[in-house]
Amino acid sequence: MRRVTGIAVAAASLGCILAAMLAWFGPPRHAAATATVPVWTEVAWPFPIDQWGKGKAFRCKAADCGAEVNIYLRAKIGFCNCTTGVADDEDLDRMGDLVLVGEASPLGAGRPVSIAWMKGRSRAYALNARNSPGKTAISVVFNERCDMIAATAVLGHDRPAATEPSVIAFLNGNTVMRWAEITLGL
Repeated sequence: MRRVTGIAVAAASLGCILAAMLAWFGPPRHAAATATVPVWTEVAWPFPIDQWGKGKAFRCKAADCGAEVNIYLRAKIGFCNCTTGVADDEDLDRMGDLVLVGEASPLGAGRPVSIAWMKGRSRAYALNARNSPGKTAISVVFNERCDMIAATAVLGHDRPAATEPSVIAFLNGNTVMRWAEITLGL
């Protein structure tokens, strides 16, 4: 009987020790270590045709990007300043494609970006329209001589700085670069 009591006391002590360790160190972290990886899928161009024609559209689902992200790309041949490219935020606002997604307000100053060998600018915006397709947007415009590509990323959240690296990585990827080379005739 003493032996059974001793085993029960030891098991209870071990349980208390494990519970204390779990409370002190927290639950195992292997589940938190798995980060989401953006998975971009091409979707149909959702906008009416205008002077710039149809572009390319890509979607990253919320499960893969934390919130749904849609990227819209269009080439604008001969539209960029051949000498200075996309030099400042005024150029970015003029050359970008925010008109596709409605009224927007800048959330701060833009910044220079590199997309492959091309230079450009990126800037985050709050989407203000009542029927807006998202909460915020990132406009990225980059050029090759006098030709440019306007990329508009529409985000389902209000943290564009958290998503911008994934957008820039996608723009630098093979899918967009192959399309850019064909579309710009490089």
